[in-house]
Amino acid sequence: MAGRRRCHLVYAVAPDGMSAADANDRLNEYISDRRRGLIVFHDHFTGRPHGGLAIWDVSTDEERELLDDPGPLAGWDVRVHALTFALAATGFAAQMEFTVEQYGGKTMLRLQDEEEEDERFWWRRG
Repeated sequence: MAGRRRCHLVYAVAPDGMSAADANDRLNEYISDRRRGLIVFHDHFTGRPHGGLAIWDVSTDEERELLDDPGPLAGWDVRVHALTFALAATGFAAQMEFTVEQYGGKTMLRLQDEEEEDERFWWRRG
């Protein structure tokens, strides 16, 4: 896979009947396996369906193959997609900034300055 490094999106939906807490635990277990590559981003869904998504920086064939191995997500609907512009973790961050600027008309610094106070915003805690 030399020269084929790329970020991949993993979209995972838990089976009906699984609690949100169990789904969150299973997704966290899946993303904790460093053999799948470098985890760049993840988040969990609110409401239903339970599940979440993750972005991986994958640099070997073995890492890419492990994305398809559901491990703790056995029985889930798991989809894996290679991303076009995010060729590495730094490319994912650059693509996010590009999208905010080009399509949102703002910069990340401006967003930070405009952000309201909200106790849920964990990233603002010192």
